[in-house]
Amino acid sequence: MTTRRAADNSKALDAFIAARAEIDTMLERLKALSDDHFETHPDEIHWGHVGTLKLYAGLLRQITDSAFKEGEHAA
Repeated sequence: MTTRRAADNSKALDAFIAARAEIDTMLERLKALSDDHFETHPDEIHWGHVGTLKLYAGLLRQITDSAFKEGEHAA
């Protein structure tokens, strides 16, 4: 009979926590930037700003679709 040793996942757990902290930091920075209207005054907004925000939204949509199994990642 063979016995299996319990897997030591402490390194994976540490890496997971570090990656999560990195994501949380990025989300906090994005939220602060959004709260500040992406550092743009309403009187200065032009179509370039719209394009930039659409790009950001598209990239974030890729992430949320993957995380929530939506869009092209739907089952």
